[in-house]
Amino acid sequence: MLFNSLSFLIFFPIVLLIYFIIPRKIRYIWLLIASYYFYMSWNAKYALLLLGSTLITYVAGLVIGYQGQKATCKKLAVAGSLILNFGILFFFKYFDFAFSSIEKVLGKFGVVFETPQLDILLPVGISFYIFQAVGYTIDVYRGKIDAEKNVLRYALFVSFFPQLVAGPIERSTNLLSQLRNVDKIKLWDAKQIQQGAVVMLYGYFMKMILADRIATLVDMVYDPMNYTQYEGFTVLIAAMLFSVQIYCDFAGYTHIAIGAAKIMGFSLMDNFHTPYLAVSVKDFWDRWHISLTTWFKDYLYFPLGGSRKGKIRKYINIFIVFLLSGLWHGAAWHYVVWGVLHGVVRIVGELTLGIREKLYTALHFKRDTFATKMWQVVFTFGLVTALWMFFRGESVHQTLVLMKNMVTVYNPWVLTDGSLFTLGLDAKEWNVMLVSLLILMIIDMSKYKKIDLVAVFMKQNLWFRWGFFYLGIMAVVLFGVYGPQYNAAQFIYFQF
Repeated sequence: MLFNSLSFLIFFPIVLLIYFIIPRKIRYIWLLIASYYFYMSWNAKYALLLLGSTLITYVAGLVIGYQGQKATCKKLAVAGSLILNFGILFFFKYFDFAFSSIEKVLGKFGVVFETPQLDILLPVGISFYIFQAVGYTIDVYRGKIDAEKNVLRYALFVSFFPQLVAGPIERSTNLLSQLRNVDKIKLWDAKQIQQGAVVMLYGYFMKMILADRIATLVDMVYDPMNYTQYEGFTVLIAAMLFSVQIYCDFAGYTHIAIGAAKIMGFSLMDNFHTPYLAVSVKDFWDRWHISLTTWFKDYLYFPLGGSRKGKIRKYINIFIVFLLSGLWHGAAWHYVVWGVLHGVVRIVGELTLGIREKLYTALHFKRDTFATKMWQVVFTFGLVTALWMFFRGESVHQTLVLMKNMVTVYNPWVLTDGSLFTLGLDAKEWNVMLVSLLILMIIDMSKYKKIDLVAVFMKQNLWFRWGFFYLGIMAVVLFGVYGPQYNAAQFIYFQF
């Protein structure tokens, strides 16, 4: 059940209506039922894995939280939770990839090693909810939160439907704490409902008007059968637009999730903060997929030693984090390469910081000017865009071919001769996309300047708010892209 599908537009109001009228003490039970129905709408069998991960981490939490429990038993409970959960993740997401890679490597040395190809169906959102459940286990062990004794409430924490399949990866200290007080949440709060609805509407704008429209052009250029024919500025534009597409697709989902939760009285963490206004790759990762970045920082980077054990160890830890981040995004080598390259760029940035500082001083380069900030933003966006090409490509080879075609062919005339209109979007579609991009830039700039547009919106007259909201809905209905034969287009991050 996709957020941009008709089924969700029926499902969500029904969930809300019942949620608002049932007794306070059983709200969480109803949300649990709704969450499992939501997840099972893809495949009922998926629920068994979700339930399995839930029970493993629930029991582990009880063992860890039991007063008087020996330290050894607590460590064993943590280890067991991690091994079982990551074992599930490995089997369903990485088994075929791992063994097929081993087979290819051994084959290069003349060793015949036939691996079983199980063709395992990847359960939607498995990386997200397993990371969330594992995070709970570690939080209980660290004493950040008490173990949850109500199994149904804990099950809701793992399966809460707005953020179940694509995040944000919530922390127990935030979401579980709210679920423990669900009977105290004020419902029928007009301000709260309006705020949530506006955030959801913006998410639909990002997804259906921008991301899915851009996808038409990007998919054509990256078509495995025809990508070699595209060169120069055509590839450059497709690469830049994919940067926008993946941002609008993923952030769009996040906004819908945050808005839906807000309507019900829950606050989810912000997962994006103007990532393409970052002034460095490090700054980019502080603004992009924040829930995953902070998860890796808190549960992997710091336990590995962070920067406390010397510079060499620090760089190794950074490399490990980005390697695993790439692998987390997908069981394919182009994801690994994407993650590794980000790690290399981060490390090179750290190593050259002193040299760059001395160079700026020698050249009397002012670093606090608008021009400098703009250059840093443009350079970072260009670098991130280049790395995104490895993420989007079907293989490392395809990406390298496209990069070669992009830098070796100079064809600026495609910008004016109408060639771009042959890539799936006509002049009208381009106009809609460009206007929407302008709106996106204005909103992101406002957010960057710490202007809360939702708060500004809520201060306006009632007639203005309703008029604006109506026009927004009409814009999504009229200009939204619904996929082939008006089927909802899947969110990119659902595959992870």
